[in-house]
Amino acid sequence: MTTIRTGRKLFIAAGAALGLATPVVAAAQDVSLNYERLSSVEEPLATDIGGATLVLTGLLDGSWTQDLQGNDASDGRLIGNFELGALTQLSNRWRVGLRYFGQYATDELSETGAARGYTDNVGLSVGGFWGAALVGNVSGVVREQTRRLRGAGNAFLAFDDALGGLDEWSTGYTGRFGPWVAGALVDRRGKFDLGAMYQRPTGDRDYRVTVRFVSGAYRPAGGQSPADTRAFTAVGEFVYGSMSVDLGAGYERFLRQGPDFDRWFVSSGVRWKTGVTSVSFEGHYGRIEDEDEVSAAFGAQYDIARGLSANFGLNYARAQLRLDGSEFVGTKRTSAIASMRYSF
Repeated sequence: MTTIRTGRKLFIAAGAALGLATPVVAAAQDVSLNYERLSSVEEPLATDIGGATLVLTGLLDGSWTQDLQGNDASDGRLIGNFELGALTQLSNRWRVGLRYFGQYATDELSETGAARGYTDNVGLSVGGFWGAALVGNVSGVVREQTRRLRGAGNAFLAFDDALGGLDEWSTGYTGRFGPWVAGALVDRRGKFDLGAMYQRPTGDRDYRVTVRFVSGAYRPAGGQSPADTRAFTAVGEFVYGSMSVDLGAGYERFLRQGPDFDRWFVSSGVRWKTGVTSVSFEGHYGRIEDEDEVSAAFGAQYDIARGLSANFGLNYARAQLRLDGSEFVGTKRTSAIASMRYSF
């Protein structure tokens, strides 16, 4: 255990000396290792040390959740996370970087995806005009580039993605080609994730279109053996002023020892900001092996001061499927979440 802790400390220290995962010329400028529901929207703190630029973002969220499913359960939770990176440039103009993300949650919260205790991601990149090569806990990079915009406040729309995915440790590439951003990842099992995003403003409007294909694995809720999956998703987004409207759709094929089966889904949402208040409404409907999956989310955020906000969310999710006598997908919840959040 001591050896593991020492190795991690040395790895983080090396990151401070080498750099972070965002080349300037390539499209990997927005690469982040934070795949959680909560992330800072503030500009990072930055400083130069010995020719390397260190950047830091962080967030602290104290929330209260009320279960509205009928059992009157309520819980208080505290989540804190940070992302530390360092960036330097080699003599050949390549950007070398390392980024470290850590999060601690006092309890598990299914609405945000946060696991109890301390979790972390680390990733290394080398980039130039040709793009950026990535290695480490980068399995969520393509998904984050191609997904729908998250809801405001504490809104969380369940099932709004392919269920199958890659192992945490992956290698990949991301790069920009005009208005296109392309990404590709592969994990140690040979599973892969491919995606592309097109985004360009036209007058006072902005349009974004994404496509993604992932060959991954899904681990059933009932502890069955993982099922291989093949999924294709697409998203269209329209932004006008302070309002955004989007539509996402997907198809997923589950390959297992028993009969194969399909899943398809469609999600949509609208989000707008008025003064210091942001509001969103989202809905999702899908079918998996002739069973419905339904979710809806309402969220609101009120900006109190720079980095400080009050947040609210009302979330509903229902999907239940049993295969071979055990649970394959099982979710049924309705909850209200209120929190105070500070980010920097």
